[in-house]
Amino acid sequence: MFEFNYLQAKSLSEAAAFVAANPDAKLLAGGMTLLPTLKQRLAQPSHLVDIGGLPELRGIEVKDGKLALGAATRHHEVAASAVVRQALPALAYLAEQIGDPQVRNRGTVGGSVANNDPAADYPAAVLALGATIVTTRREIDAGDYFQGMFATALEAGEIIVRLLFPLPQRAAYMKFPHPASGYAMAGVFIAETKTGIRVAVTGAGPGVFRWNDAENALAKQLNPAVFDGLAVAAANMNEDFHATREYRANLVKVMAKRAVQKLLEISNW
Repeated sequence: MFEFNYLQAKSLSEAAAFVAANPDAKLLAGGMTLLPTLKQRLAQPSHLVDIGGLPELRGIEVKDGKLALGAATRHHEVAASAVVRQALPALAYLAEQIGDPQVRNRGTVGGSVANNDPAADYPAAVLALGATIVTTRREIDAGDYFQGMFATALEAGEIIVRLLFPLPQRAAYMKFPHPASGYAMAGVFIAETKTGIRVAVTGAGPGVFRWNDAENALAKQLNPAVFDGLAVAAANMNEDFHATREYRANLVKVMAKRAVQKLLEISNW
């Protein structure tokens, strides 16, 4: 680990001003990705600006038909929240499947979305639900936010403050987790909204993406069998020693079927 300076921000405005003035500084909330990166000497920040304890970044509430999660809200808080379980149970389930208890007790919602790991879980929910990412500078629609592997629309010095999830009629998430890390080798989030069915896939490709063919098929018939007639382009999938492209393409269809089956078991509320 390289030497760095540590700053515990006293306010969100202080943190934003500091990272804007110090481009080599890194924000620290849960640190579930940043700390291993530092240990492997893959990053050399001048400062770590700790924002994990800022009250401006905490909180869970439903307001104006949306579930608002503060960026520093930890995964276990989302999973255990009675508010989330009532308003958007699929998101509580998603949070409960992340990593292990240690990760869930340290990792944050905002950190996951800011990092945009191609195998992370939250991006699938953000994209499928058409969430809004509220930052210190603006509001970003989910469709404009994700820009490929570890790439987002965030500008230098911009900090995620909260995420706003429109409440669907019902939603479901299913993933095939890597047995060691718990990351999604393929995860599918399906949301039935007032404007139609939205399907987002994580883990299988170089970044989270909408599966438009699945959305069109499910709009005609909300049935797991529709996936039998759909093809997932294996050439667009990730490949490593854990799984071939073809295997991941098949996992997408299997997880999508399971998500629809779970969706059908949920009564509209």
